[in-house]
Amino acid sequence: MQDWLAERTQATPHKLALIIGEQRWNYATLNQMVNATCARLQDAGVQAGDFVAVLLPNGLPYVCLVHALARIGAILVPLNTRLTASELRWQIEHVAAKWLVTDEGSAQDAAQWLMVNCQLLTVNDSWLTATKLTINHSPFTINNYQSVVFTSGTSGQPKGVLLTFGNHFWSATASAYRLGLDPNDLWLSVLPLYHVGGLAVLFRSCLYGTAVSLHPRFDPPAINHDLDTNPITLISLVPTMLHRLLASRSHWPAHLRLILLGGAAAPPELVAEANALPRKRLSVIGNQLTVTGDEPLTINHSPPLVATTYGLTEAASQVATMLPANAARKPGSVGRPLMFTSVKIVGEDGAERPSPEIGEIVVSGPTVMAGYYQKEIRDWRLETALSPISNLQSPQTIHTGDLGYLDADGDLFLVQRRSDLIVSGGENVYPAEVEAVLRQQPQVVEACVVGIPDAEWGQRVVAMVQIVPNATVSAADLITFCRERLAGYKIPRHVQLVAELPLTASGKIGRQQVAAQLKNSPSNH
Repeated sequence: MQDWLAERTQATPHKLALIIGEQRWNYATLNQMVNATCARLQDAGVQAGDFVAVLLPNGLPYVCLVHALARIGAILVPLNTRLTASELRWQIEHVAAKWLVTDEGSAQDAAQWLMVNCQLLTVNDSWLTATKLTINHSPFTINNYQSVVFTSGTSGQPKGVLLTFGNHFWSATASAYRLGLDPNDLWLSVLPLYHVGGLAVLFRSCLYGTAVSLHPRFDPPAINHDLDTNPITLISLVPTMLHRLLASRSHWPAHLRLILLGGAAAPPELVAEANALPRKRLSVIGNQLTVTGDEPLTINHSPPLVATTYGLTEAASQVATMLPANAARKPGSVGRPLMFTSVKIVGEDGAERPSPEIGEIVVSGPTVMAGYYQKEIRDWRLETALSPISNLQSPQTIHTGDLGYLDADGDLFLVQRRSDLIVSGGENVYPAEVEAVLRQQPQVVEACVVGIPDAEWGQRVVAMVQIVPNATVSAADLITFCRERLAGYKIPRHVQLVAELPLTASGKIGRQQVAAQLKNSPSNH
């Protein structure tokens, strides 16, 4: 078979494929640019089976590279643009990448720290122009390795997750089965392409024959403009992004049919606020979209929009997703596993726990990765002896390290990422529970609760809290607020007030940064 973009181009060559800003490309044009990119790569010496690291921002060259590497059979190693030079070099060396593709802005710096065995390729606009160079298509099957996507490294070094095209295929199929599919879907994507969620949207658009509106970063004015001027039907967000959008919007456009909310536990009050935002109809006049009607549709006449979801890199994005109507009815749940995927809850002894007992979430199915890349043994055997998340029981089962439970209906509730769990004086403290209480205070925008080392208690519960501008609430007020609502061992011993919480590149709250700042705070010594 051909790669997915080639197949899609034959089926619907003139259909819209990609929007970036004011520019649009159909599948035929995108396919031509991908062919040109393939020719440039092969002319430089890139071959099937090579590991090709890519250090680029979201944009047209990156989209073309993702498809071009699939076409020639090379394996993508997407790199986080926010990492330091030493972190980037470690990841490149870990997979023994033969090539690093970057842009002219980063090439000079990369040339200084790149190791000898990796060659630097600098992409520019000329890569996307037609060429007479011959393209050698590699045999394509869904069992081919597509990428090595590095985890965020919440404990120890990041791990390279080996994903196949099969992982993406089954994920796309199951997601469409759960979320529905409209031939005119236009998916607004702000997740970076070094994130599995960003890659997933690209591949799904090819398989579905739909379009993507790709943004280089999370920029609320740009996203609001896109929502209000293009017929966006789906958007993927993490809770922090949704919160910021809500602060800048008075309505949702009526053509938006779904907000896929994941990446972190979604506060029920955030979901309710998003669902309560009124809708306005849009009408098409020529090629322009305009808002019509003085009265926006009310929530009574509009279905909920927010679908809560749980996923991880090791399972090629989505694991479980709850449709908006059910998410509104059952706050806090991420729903049932997607088609082909099964979830069970196990205890420390590995035995399955009954509903609604909390335990580790174990995921099985064809979306589960091929394994973690291991430099030491240089083969594709699965890693089995490291952290709980690495403890693969079979090629299609993974112990996630996340804590949750299943209710009587089989719906999954995510309690806490295990790496975020705080153990203080022998008691388990779930940061999500403390954060939910802090957010109940009217002057609190967002909160992040972490544990820092403590000689007496093992870990001490501390919090960084983002407050509204010109707030009058104090740290002592918030501690008192928690004392009235939480058991003593759950109360933060220290609260630091900030104007903004640090965020990761994917828009989640940067827990590691928060923990480091609070650990080094003089008041915590």
